[in-house]
Amino acid sequence: MSPSSSPAARPTGEPGPHPGDRGGAAPSGTGRTGARAEWDPLEEVLIHQPGIEMFFGLLEPYSFLYERAFRIDEATYEHGALEHALTEAGVTVRHLIHLAIEIGTRRPELVEEVRRQALRLVRYSGPREMVDRARAALRHNLDRFDGPTLFNILLLRPSVRLERHPGERAIWPKVVLDTPLANLYFMRDQQALTPRGFVLGRMAKPQRRNEPRLTGALLRAWGADVAAEIRAPGTFEGGDFLPLGEFALLGTGDRTNASAVRQILAAPIGFDEVAVVHQPSHPAIPGDDPDPMIDMHLDTYLNIPGRGLAVGCDALLRRARVDVYRRHGRAPLRLEPGHPMLHDYLTAKRFEIVNISTLEQLSYASNFLCVRDRQILAVEVDQEVDQVLRTLREAATTDPHRYRALYALARKERETLREQNDFFPHKTALREAGVTAIPLALREITGGYGGAHCMTCAVNRRPTASA
Repeated sequence: MSPSSSPAARPTGEPGPHPGDRGGAAPSGTGRTGARAEWDPLEEVLIHQPGIEMFFGLLEPYSFLYERAFRIDEATYEHGALEHALTEAGVTVRHLIHLAIEIGTRRPELVEEVRRQALRLVRYSGPREMVDRARAALRHNLDRFDGPTLFNILLLRPSVRLERHPGERAIWPKVVLDTPLANLYFMRDQQALTPRGFVLGRMAKPQRRNEPRLTGALLRAWGADVAAEIRAPGTFEGGDFLPLGEFALLGTGDRTNASAVRQILAAPIGFDEVAVVHQPSHPAIPGDDPDPMIDMHLDTYLNIPGRGLAVGCDALLRRARVDVYRRHGRAPLRLEPGHPMLHDYLTAKRFEIVNISTLEQLSYASNFLCVRDRQILAVEVDQEVDQVLRTLREAATTDPHRYRALYALARKERETLREQNDFFPHKTALREAGVTAIPLALREITGGYGGAHCMTCAVNRRPTASA
C-alpha cells in the first residue's frame, strides 16, 4: 500500500467528522481544558493534517520558516502515523477542520461571520466590470460554500486578478495567496495549556500571525477554558511553556518576548511559581547571541517524559539563565533573588536529567510528546542526523566563523553515538529511568522544523497526584 493510499493519510478537505473525533461536543474527560503537568495522562489533542498550504510553504521554505525542503506525500503519511500512534495510546484525536465544521453546525451565526470575513479576504482586481461581476458572484455563491471550502479560504487567503488580452474573448484569472497558513500543522505554537485553560498566543513572525486568530476563535467557540490572551506588543508561542506540577517553565527569547512574559505572570494560569527561562547561546557558536534555529523554543532543547525526569541538552541547560517568580499568599508573582541556570534549577527541584548531545537536540530528540508518566512518542533520531549534518555543513561552508565548530562537534557526536548505539529514544539512560518510548519516523515532516510535541495541541490532561 502506498503512503498516499494509506487509511492514515486522509485528504485535508474531507467533509464530515473524522472517525476519531467526537463531533462538536465540549472537550471530553472532565469537561474542562487544562494541564497541570506534562506527565499527566494525555486525554485529548487537537491536530491539523497538512494539506495544499504545505505545498506553498515548500515553494519558498526560508520565508515560510521551514528548516528545509521535504517530500510532501511522505510528510502527510508521517503525520497520519503520528495520529495513529496517538489513537493507539488511548488519546482522543480531533482534527481542526472537523472541529470547525461541527462548531459551524451547532452555531450558524459563526458560519455567517466566516462568510463575511471571506468577503473581506477574497479580493478581485482588473477591469471594473469584471471585478464587479466577480464580487457579485462571490456574494451570491457564499451560501453554497460548505465547511471545507470556507475553511480553505481562511487557510489560503486567496485573491484573484482578472485579465483580458486584446483580441481574445477569454478571461484569464490569476490567483494570488496572501501568506497561506503553511505552518498551521504545528498546533503547539498558537497556544499553551495551563491548569486554568489555554493561554492564546500571538506569533512572533508575521508569516504566522493569522494562525492563533483562527485557532483561538475556534477554541473559544468550542467552549474551551481560556486563562489569558496575549496582546500586542507581546508575542508568545506554546513551545515555550511547560507545566510541571507545582511550577511551570516559561521560555523567553526569539519567539516569546518580555511583554508576553509580563502578561502571563499577571494572568490566572494556576501556578504559584513560574521560572522564566532565557534563551541560551550554544558554547560552540562564537559570541553570546542565541541562534534561534538551534533553540527556537524551550521544547527544542528540554522536555519532560515523566514525573521527576527531564531530557535536555546539557550544553544549553547550563547556559540558560532562570528568573524565578513566586507567589506569597494572595500577592502577585514576584521575582525572587538569584538567577540560577536551568540545569541547577531543575536538579534543585529533584529532577533527574537525561542528557542528549547537541546533534540529538538538533535532530528533535527533545521534541517528544509525553502521553502518560514515562511513556512518550518520540522522533527516531538516527533517521534525522545525516540531514542535520548536511544542513550544518552548508552553514559551516557559508559562515565558517559562526558554524565550523558546531559542525565539527556534531560530526564527532555522530561517531560516538553510532559506536555506542545510543541514539535517542533508544538511550540506555532513558530505559534505565523507566521510560517507554514509541519511536516515530518523521524524517520528512520535521523539515518544517518540529517534532511530535510541536504538532499536537494538548486539550486536556487528566490530573493525577500532586508532584
